[in-house]
Amino acid sequence: MRLGINLGYWGAGMDGDNLAVAQEADRLGYDVCWAAEAYGSDGPTVLSWVAAKTERIDVGSAIFQIPARAPAMTAMTAATLDSLSGGRFRLGLGVSGPQVSEGWYGVKFDKPLSRTREYVEIVRKAMSRERLSYEGEHWTLPLPGGPGKPIKLTVHPQREHIPLYIAAIGPKNLEQTGEIADGALLIFPSAEHLESTAISPLRAGREKAGLTMEGFDVCPTLPLAVGDDVEALADTFRPYTALYVGGMGSFKQNFYNKLAQRMGYEKEAAEIQKKYLGGDKNGAAAAVPHELIDRTTLLGSVERIADRMQAYAAAGVTTLTLAPAGFTLDERVAGLRAGTEALERAGLA
Repeated sequence: MRLGINLGYWGAGMDGDNLAVAQEADRLGYDVCWAAEAYGSDGPTVLSWVAAKTERIDVGSAIFQIPARAPAMTAMTAATLDSLSGGRFRLGLGVSGPQVSEGWYGVKFDKPLSRTREYVEIVRKAMSRERLSYEGEHWTLPLPGGPGKPIKLTVHPQREHIPLYIAAIGPKNLEQTGEIADGALLIFPSAEHLESTAISPLRAGREKAGLTMEGFDVCPTLPLAVGDDVEALADTFRPYTALYVGGMGSFKQNFYNKLAQRMGYEKEAAEIQKKYLGGDKNGAAAAVPHELIDRTTLLGSVERIADRMQAYAAAGVTTLTLAPAGFTLDERVAGLRAGTEALERAGLA
């Protein structure tokens, strides 16, 4: 099992720290450094900066938002980043959510599965440097009846095939991801529930495409905190878990809430959401079960984290992406180093 690092969002006064974290991960032999975007820092700028300041580590988007860019623009960006980084770029895509898609980008959040499938098909076609023509439900290239013509990408990516990942949570999205992508970006993964909540639908998608799980990258992100008091460490992640389970989306549509329900926390997920959307964020955080936090993070001593890593590897994880907690650079770097030590103690390095 390989290790990755997720920088999250650039900004919040941690720009220099984020770069130092990426450089330390590079020095420690981490496999990939991911950067996120929502409605603040954009992914490509961050990744180009990190790629320029590192030597070996891959850089990946987790994720580029599908409603933010035309698919051909994403292909251009991916090809450029792969070329500039010397073949170290990984393309992670996702549909975002209805609030961001419609509120920030003005793109209707409908038919996310067919939109994702068409987007991936166009991106792959453009990156292969074919002349770009496409007829689908969401995109038609060139536009009919006008001056447009099929155009070929002029930039040569470093590699013939840039790895493409999709951020997936729901069963149908996971199945499609297994069918059309090279890897899956997962969040809130529990080793105990990974087979039913992720691996099984991914495997079904691979089989649909006539493929196996061999070579497919199962890549969850887990917050990490090192210390002796697991209960206290878990409490630091209560606001984070409450935000996703309770505050992302609406009563009608919250992918993370539904995931918590599939993991067996139906009553608790409903209570967290009710409190969070009702304005009681502290109450929502208090309602998060300790077990849910403990199963979806890496907490405790290096030995305890090593045991959890073994469980994730046994469940089918191939790249374990860490998000070390901490308010200072020293704390985050210590988390990175603990991650490599735990991987070695687990016998997975």
